[in-house]
Amino acid sequence: MDRIYFDHAGTTPVTEHVLNGMLPYFRENYGNASSIHGTGRDARKAVENARRQVQHALCAENASEIYFTSGGSESDNWAIKGCAMAQKEKGRHIVTTQIEHHAVLHTCAWLEQQGFDVTYLPVDKEGRVTPEQVRNAIREDTILVSVMTANNEIGTLEPVRELAEAAHERHILFHTDAVQAAGAIPVDVQSSGADLLSLSAHKFGGPKGIGALYVRKGTLMDRLIHGGDQERRMRAGTENLPGIVGLGIAITDACEQLEEHALHVRSLRDRLQKGIFERIHGVLLNGPVSAEERLPGNLNLSILGLQGESVLLRLDLEGIAASSGSACTAGSLDPSHVLLAIGRDTDTAHASVRLTLGWENTETEVDEVLRILPEIVQDLRRTQGYEIH
Repeated sequence: MDRIYFDHAGTTPVTEHVLNGMLPYFRENYGNASSIHGTGRDARKAVENARRQVQHALCAENASEIYFTSGGSESDNWAIKGCAMAQKEKGRHIVTTQIEHHAVLHTCAWLEQQGFDVTYLPVDKEGRVTPEQVRNAIREDTILVSVMTANNEIGTLEPVRELAEAAHERHILFHTDAVQAAGAIPVDVQSSGADLLSLSAHKFGGPKGIGALYVRKGTLMDRLIHGGDQERRMRAGTENLPGIVGLGIAITDACEQLEEHALHVRSLRDRLQKGIFERIHGVLLNGPVSAEERLPGNLNLSILGLQGESVLLRLDLEGIAASSGSACTAGSLDPSHVLLAIGRDTDTAHASVRLTLGWENTETEVDEVLRILPEIVQDLRRTQGYEIH
């Protein structure tokens, strides 16, 4: 059997439709979208078409609310730093959670060094934060609340609409990191009330190195990258034309096939989860118990008595790709901050394995993992002298 890829939360394969749509913009329609000649104007048309595609996918009011970036991390940085710097005379307090992606957490930590104050809200055992927590954390000098739509490690879906309402009651901006959510579940900025939203193309069949930031009309923001007049003078740098085209196609395709893909990956995920718990003792589910409150393809487990990295290495030798958490922290010896935040101890956090499925996975692949994984666990536990009682 070919290699089995169960790490779609890390990245996804570029679809053939997206690749074919991008190829002409490398050699044929290669113009600089900021140039005024015909070749440049053609490139500009492609950029603005992609902008409208993202607008429609997010149900944004206007295409001018969409800004292209280099990816989710830049979008998160820009949303938080841009709001903080533009509103620092109003206040210097930001509210976020303990389980955000490091693109948010490290940005907030940097702002603390610049004199800002950040409240990191705790979460419950399933990784959820409540609107009441947000209300209680807001102060007179609060300028921004940032809570992710879906957690990248355990798949928890946050009550974004209610959280945004809690922020708006006090006339405070609300940002959500929707990098894991976009293309996997419906993301609607009108319904959710988000003022700013981050996404990244490579999480839903698009290329790496391109993302977008939605900024609701009227939101006061500072630019992050200074230089030329690109992106309406808000984000300097020559536009990544092939990437932008790929993002537009990918998000359109993902939204059109969203329900079909969600049903497919949820079915595979449930089959995998059921099979693992039937075949392996001493396994804990990390994240929401309810499948409806978790991303469709997400399965995060702690296999007691083992190091998750050991399991992953053995899986890799068998041609199976999985992870122990965020790809951005791969190689770190520290336990997952997300798992610690939901109450797991250090040993249990180190025992985690994240299996995330995508639209191209099959039941045959799930069954192959269910054949191999129990053998790996049994062998590692026997080698380490660990017994389940």
